[in-house]
Amino acid sequence: MALSETLRKKYKITVGIECHVQLKTITKLFSGVANDAREAAPNSLISHIDVGMPGALPVLNEAALELAVKAAFALNTEPQKFSKFDRKHYFYPDLPKGYQITQYDEPIIKNGYVEISGGTKPKRIHIARAHLEEDAGKNTHPQGADYSLVDLNRAGTPLLEIVSLPEINSAAEAKLYVRELYLLMKYADVSDVDLYHGNMRFDVNTSVSTNDKLGVRTEVKNLNSFKSVEAAVEYEVKRQIELLEKGEAVVQETRGWDELKQKTTSQRGKEEAQDYRYMPEPDIPTIELSDDFISKIKQEMPKMPAKLRHDLKGSGLNDEQIETIIDNYGLAQNYIKGLSKIDQPDLAKVWSQGITNNRKVRDAFSLNSSNSILMSSILASRASLAGEINSNQFSQSLEEIIVSGKNWEDLDFKQVSDESEIEKIAKEVIANNPKASDDVKKGELKAIGYLVGQAMAKSKGKVNPALAQKVIKNLLGVS
Repeated sequence: MALSETLRKKYKITVGIECHVQLKTITKLFSGVANDAREAAPNSLISHIDVGMPGALPVLNEAALELAVKAAFALNTEPQKFSKFDRKHYFYPDLPKGYQITQYDEPIIKNGYVEISGGTKPKRIHIARAHLEEDAGKNTHPQGADYSLVDLNRAGTPLLEIVSLPEINSAAEAKLYVRELYLLMKYADVSDVDLYHGNMRFDVNTSVSTNDKLGVRTEVKNLNSFKSVEAAVEYEVKRQIELLEKGEAVVQETRGWDELKQKTTSQRGKEEAQDYRYMPEPDIPTIELSDDFISKIKQEMPKMPAKLRHDLKGSGLNDEQIETIIDNYGLAQNYIKGLSKIDQPDLAKVWSQGITNNRKVRDAFSLNSSNSILMSSILASRASLAGEINSNQFSQSLEEIIVSGKNWEDLDFKQVSDESEIEKIAKEVIANNPKASDDVKKGELKAIGYLVGQAMAKSKGKVNPALAQKVIKNLLGVS
């Protein structure tokens, strides 16, 4: 049963999110074993270091350090020049060493923020810390069996755990935050961010209270999609409010997310820091980053989503279309390359709309940069077409050239702007759509859009839509 708005407004929702990002190194964090276990047979990518055999000495992967420094800049902060590793002790079948090598009191990243834009104005979600650590293995539970299996391929995989402050105040904001974090790590080239294979996993802490004091929180672990983060927060908010309204207490615990049932379930009591018995890692020296090391990586940082959004504001796209481009890293890079070759605003708008409105064209552009450069060059050399082609028609032309392999010269894409030709089409559209035509005559001008759409369809996208609207209004006797 959904919560009423009155009841929902009675409570303050507070969410903090821990995100585990798998770094895109070739080998693991402390051993020379391959890092990509997606297609590997169980327990085929492990070494004596990953399982902590007696005498095994871990050696820090420098590439992981470089990626952590990139992540710091992506999070709008700078890396810590000094950091160190610690041992976090717990006992579980997927951790044969009995401890995880991580960073506790001196992480490589402190502070920073992620900016989200879902409301009336942008909101910054601040980052408490981000630390390097190795992943554990994975337990699997065969259906119907009375045993579990352990796969240690992921043991030693390099992770960056990014911990937000509890500044998220709704399920919608939680979704916006994890999406933006995903984009930041993708654009900074820190991770492959393959959500399906767990390259990014989200642990979501949620609490509700009737005042500014934080309520008792629950942690939902290992979420791997933006949608599941939003749904898990919404479920926990509803569950916790219903408990409190009945006079019952919320238990601080770790919960799991059931995707099929769209609900959380209790797993275990929530551990505190003292339960892990942290101690300094004796086998790995402290990390000291030089100014030159940090400066070199900073200079190599690519253009990030916020800057791309700013650059795309003047390209004739609305916010939704801009986000469509930003969502696809390959498309965004190739789109910018193409746009840079067009110096006419009208032409740039037609080009932009033509790409964003066609899924097949977007997919083609995201895979092959030569497509955007080729098409931009053709359009730039045919600048006189700026007033003779609309975005729908151009989009279809792009699809036929890029996807179907036709030649530009073979396409008949010139826009129909002759009023006598448009009038013939308009008369047929009016005759075939008497109800919409009557609605327009009665003053319901929203129906004019439908009639124009029918004219566009009948002309296979060639009709000038502005002229079509004018002709249809004249024929129906409305202004």
